[in-house]
Amino acid sequence: MDLDVVNMFVIAGGTLAIPILAFVASFLLWPSALIKIYYWYWRRRLGMQVRYVQHEGYQFCYSFRGRPGHRPSLLMLHGFSVHKDMWLSLVKFLPKNLHLVCVDMPGHGGTTRSSLDDLSIDGQVKRIHQFVECLKLNKKPFHLIGTSMGGNVAGVYAAHYPSDVCSVCLVCPAGLQYSRDNQFIKQIKELQNMTTSGKIPLIPSTPEEMSEMLQLCSYVRFKVPQQILQGLVDVRIPHNDFYRRLFLEITGEKSRYSLQQNMDRIKVPTQIIWGKQDQVLDVSGADTLAKSIANCQVELLENCGHSVVMERPRKTAKLIVDFLVSVHNSDNNKKLD
Repeated sequence: MDLDVVNMFVIAGGTLAIPILAFVASFLLWPSALIKIYYWYWRRRLGMQVRYVQHEGYQFCYSFRGRPGHRPSLLMLHGFSVHKDMWLSLVKFLPKNLHLVCVDMPGHGGTTRSSLDDLSIDGQVKRIHQFVECLKLNKKPFHLIGTSMGGNVAGVYAAHYPSDVCSVCLVCPAGLQYSRDNQFIKQIKELQNMTTSGKIPLIPSTPEEMSEMLQLCSYVRFKVPQQILQGLVDVRIPHNDFYRRLFLEITGEKSRYSLQQNMDRIKVPTQIIWGKQDQVLDVSGADTLAKSIANCQVELLENCGHSVVMERPRKTAKLIVDFLVSVHNSDNNKKLD
């Protein structure tokens, strides 16, 4: 074989080997870095841009796609201990002509974390209102989406600032009172009665605890490689003290039933989406909300747990789009496509 051809194959093989070896090394040695690269890649792939905005020294971090138009903008509020990128799986299936805004909740992601901040649901609602006013997002009423803790905040926001929103979507929201407690709620109540620090299932500190949390939040049982579990834990551990303080605040007396206490004040069209097999927040909460909110539409998903947005992103996106069409396009009968 010609020497030049041999050299070409050697160079080509070396060129391919470098990124492959780098990937393998990252997977084995720095899985947390790989996870961050994964989110960066999908933000770019989906056209989501990251920006920061300041309010009296307080910084909000958010991602967005598109611009405000004649259709309502969508503001998305994530749940406990995650960040704005949790919405990427849903964004993938939403029309590109919608204006989307995903904000890091107080203390999460790139948004300011302060020991002086009010982390109660009311405190978070006020912070999100500051963010909305910084972006002038309420120049025209917007559609508000929240899941779990973010769903609690979204519902209370709609009750406190009715002129800001034109409609609301609550995905398995927290903040409700149940006639009977599931195993998770019983465990949390026991934790609140303890004098010493107890284990909180949603704040893992080992790969094994991370696996248990994933099983708690998801209906589908899938095997996650040990390296990925370790990477997920590595990303979270530096924030666990904050997560614990936040968790005790939002499950404390001041915030525990915030949505329950405000749900009859929600007057805009409301969509409830809940996984039937939710082990964290019981699906009976959907019926509680439907009985108190006049214009309310309930969607229950089969074979789905608490992590609705990540377990059933395509179905959830379709439900949201169909709801927006039915509520906001009835006059001109235009489709969101």
